[in-house]
Amino acid sequence: MNQKPKRVFGNEIFRQETLRFESVPHQSQLFLDFQANSEKVKKFYPEKETPLKNFAAQVLANYKIDRQELCEILIETNKSLGAGEKTFENIELLREKDCLTVITGQQAGLFSGALYTIYKIVSAVKLADDLRRQNVKVVPVFWIAEEDHDFEEVKRTFVLDKEGKLAAFENVPREYAENLPVGFIKLDETIGATIENLFKSLPHTQFTAEIKTILTESYRAGETYSTSFARLLVKLFADYGLIILSPLDEKLKKFCAPIFTEAVEKYDEIVSALLDKNDELKKENYQPQVLVAKNSFPFFFQNPDGTRQAMRVADDSKIKIQNLKTEFSKSDLITTAKDTPQNLSPNALMRPVVQDYLLPTLVYFGGAAEIAYFAQNSAIYKILNRPVTPIRHRASLTIVEAKHNRTLERYNLTFKDLFGGEEQLRAEIVEKYLNRNTAQVFSEVEKSIYDQLNRLEKSLTDNEPTLAANATNRRKKVLWHIGALRKKYHQAEILKNDVVKRRIERLFAALLPGKALQERTLNVVTFLNLYGTNLIEWIYEATENDEKNHQILYL
Repeated sequence: MNQKPKRVFGNEIFRQETLRFESVPHQSQLFLDFQANSEKVKKFYPEKETPLKNFAAQVLANYKIDRQELCEILIETNKSLGAGEKTFENIELLREKDCLTVITGQQAGLFSGALYTIYKIVSAVKLADDLRRQNVKVVPVFWIAEEDHDFEEVKRTFVLDKEGKLAAFENVPREYAENLPVGFIKLDETIGATIENLFKSLPHTQFTAEIKTILTESYRAGETYSTSFARLLVKLFADYGLIILSPLDEKLKKFCAPIFTEAVEKYDEIVSALLDKNDELKKENYQPQVLVAKNSFPFFFQNPDGTRQAMRVADDSKIKIQNLKTEFSKSDLITTAKDTPQNLSPNALMRPVVQDYLLPTLVYFGGAAEIAYFAQNSAIYKILNRPVTPIRHRASLTIVEAKHNRTLERYNLTFKDLFGGEEQLRAEIVEKYLNRNTAQVFSEVEKSIYDQLNRLEKSLTDNEPTLAANATNRRKKVLWHIGALRKKYHQAEILKNDVVKRRIERLFAALLPGKALQERTLNVVTFLNLYGTNLIEWIYEATENDEKNHQILYL
């Protein structure tokens, strides 16, 4: 844990610390090596060594989209969402031939989904602001991943309730149909009840009414999951000029016809290159993020009923829609790509290439999984003769409320200590703070039994070696039973100390919910309700785009 200088945000002074990702459980080796700029990963990220200003020249030289038409579409989209004045100023700037974009994106999660969505956006707007101070024309763009159809991933969100416990809320419209892109799933009147239940569970603060109004105005019957999500984002980031892009817009899809056509024409080369790239990753002991098979195809098919279906290449070279009898020849799909590109939807590895064809992308901000995607899909960029876009890891934060900081300080803990798990932490607190005498007795008894059984084992080894192994096994069992009794004692002590029990449970619910970093589970509404929309400014000020570690922000 590294202490950072205290920061002043308005009238508030906050403490910050950083924690190396190597200390955070469940991080992939590819991600750790990427953050450390290891030599091993450089071949998977060819753009890593190129300075941004040099890469900017490549981007602008390869950018072919009509900026004026593009910006008209962006104006229409952002007007419909109620975007603020700064957004339209940025769209006007994007009309200029030397203007670039910093992009991030995410699926349209309920009430914005997990906190990392907010951190992605903050990273993008912060870098755009930093580059503009260096006289580089850049605007931040948020790509709503509204073509995705994994509704299970977006329908539910989590907050901390009045008791400090993790509470789940979900909304499934009555007429929801499977395999629909989230951008086609319309909210109905049930969303009002979901919002009411959400705010009944939250503590009432001076900011509750404002945040409830923002959510109610964003999420309402008739809006889609995607437009509601976007309305919330433009309200939260009205002062930062964030531009929202909707990839389901048929006008934008028409712009994609050339890149779609080329990808369909070269799909066999793309799949072959991806398989080679996956083999290369495996040789370095990295696990590819996206499964690629010999029969893979880089697009889904968007059916007339709106559903999105994967396509696979059959042995006869026909391209078939999974689970349906429909099949196409390669020439059929080339015609589709040229004439009706809205019927095609890029898969996870193809999407960034399409995104960076539509926009003059200087940098993309993503999470660890997206960084892994980019290790694979650099192969697609090369096949389609596109500059390989640099990816950077988004800001990564854990927000610690004052009450949880007091718990940490009371028991002389750091955030890192939570990674050992709740059971281990309870044991340490019992033995250090609740009943040291009994803890000492357990330690003395365990040592005494260990020493005596060791003595017996040694004697048997010398005099009756056939029983020595049996004695070793029995010693393990005896010590296991003592350890199990010690665990029961810890549980009993915690149960007797209800205040301590609640503190520890709330600490884990807030800082490590579901045994994962807070940013992967909690919704921003938890903190907006406590601190108001000033929270966005605090996160912005705390974010440093050259920070390679996880940040802990004490409020």
